[in-house]
Amino acid sequence: METSNKQNGRFGKWVKTSITARMLMIGFLILILLIPLSFIKSLIVERMNRQQEVVQEINQKWGKEVLLYGPILKVPYKTYKEKFVRNQKTKETQTEIEEKIKYAYFFPKKLNIKSSINPEEKKRGIYKTAVYNSKIDIDGSFTKPDFSEKDINEKDILWNKARLIIKTSNLKGVNNLVEIKLHKNTYAFTSKYEGDASNEKAYYNYLNLHKLESKFLNEEDLPKKSDTNFSLSLSINGSKQIRFIPIGKETSVHINSDWKTANFIGEYLPFNSDKISDNGFDAKWKILDINRPFSQQSFNGIPNLKDYAFGVNFMIPVDEYQKSERSAKYGFLVIGLTFLIFFLIQTMSKISIHPFQYLMIGVALTMFYTLLISISEHSSFLKAYLIASIAVVLLITLYSKSILKSIRFPLFVGASLTTLYAFIFVIIQLENYALLVGSVGLFIILASVMYASRKIDWQND
Repeated sequence: METSNKQNGRFGKWVKTSITARMLMIGFLILILLIPLSFIKSLIVERMNRQQEVVQEINQKWGKEVLLYGPILKVPYKTYKEKFVRNQKTKETQTEIEEKIKYAYFFPKKLNIKSSINPEEKKRGIYKTAVYNSKIDIDGSFTKPDFSEKDINEKDILWNKARLIIKTSNLKGVNNLVEIKLHKNTYAFTSKYEGDASNEKAYYNYLNLHKLESKFLNEEDLPKKSDTNFSLSLSINGSKQIRFIPIGKETSVHINSDWKTANFIGEYLPFNSDKISDNGFDAKWKILDINRPFSQQSFNGIPNLKDYAFGVNFMIPVDEYQKSERSAKYGFLVIGLTFLIFFLIQTMSKISIHPFQYLMIGVALTMFYTLLISISEHSSFLKAYLIASIAVVLLITLYSKSILKSIRFPLFVGASLTTLYAFIFVIIQLENYALLVGSVGLFIILASVMYASRKIDWQND
């Protein structure tokens, strides 16, 4: 029994005085603290997903993004195909001519789009998104369709069955009757739903969702002999962004708004250098058929050209959750370096620090991230980061004063944590130079630790 007590006493003394034991204990505590860190990362992802759900719900009720594709001239024509039929009675093979109706689609010669956007913010609790009302004026002209590609006779073209088509991603937001003036007459559009909303792939293929089609066009309004002009006006509620597809042989687009944080997206960018001002933006595009890889007509259905769309993004830049997630990835580094600082102080000053005190310091460091997430939801990321870091640095500095029994070491701990949080904040803000700055910073930290630990007697263990 006495031998057992001596062995326990030696083990306790070894744990208390041995550098190796302290290192093992600190490593174990760091591993334990990775558990709450993982929960914090899950919390950030959960809040991020919740934000996206709320934004989607607002946009769904107001109106989704506007993607406009048209107008397109749809002209049916007859095709003939020989068909061999075997007569069951005479056992002879006869030839029949099978007639089939197909459709050709022709894009405008000129397409001019002018849109005025009036965006506003919509809020739901702590989340917000950008929605808008757009006034869109479209005009242009169609030239005579060219059927020579398919060697189709004029008599086989069904001009009296021709229609106009417009495709859009957002019918819910349309606020007016959609009518087009073609030559002398005006034609109303009716909705022709395409696609299966239960099919996720089809649901997100916007071009296959909503088709507007006119009634049969009068032959006098068709470009059979000369160009025919058209014009229409739309008022559409939308969200996120507005885009157009340059189907005109010459497409001109002019979009203006007082929204100051918009950015231009898509395959083509505005050509005017003064597009952005203090009052918003006034952007102009001009795209020729030679600038795009598709022709002015299609005999194989309406092609999916959404990859060539361009326009303006009105989404509010919300990156607080992304920045919080990036900062949480450095949690292991912050806890490890902070414990290393206390380990070096304990080893060089011979001050005893209990494992529970290490644990309390680690918990305080993890609390930084919950403070950061919760405050950034109601304020800017900079303010949240400042408040959370100052609170944690003060808490650990004051707590270390009661542990280290002097003012010199707590001040060093506070200065080190301040530098560390400032260093991580700089890395989070950087994009192109994050790896470079992070590598240089870690090298400096390693050099400082090596310099500070040079006088430790590692043999006396």
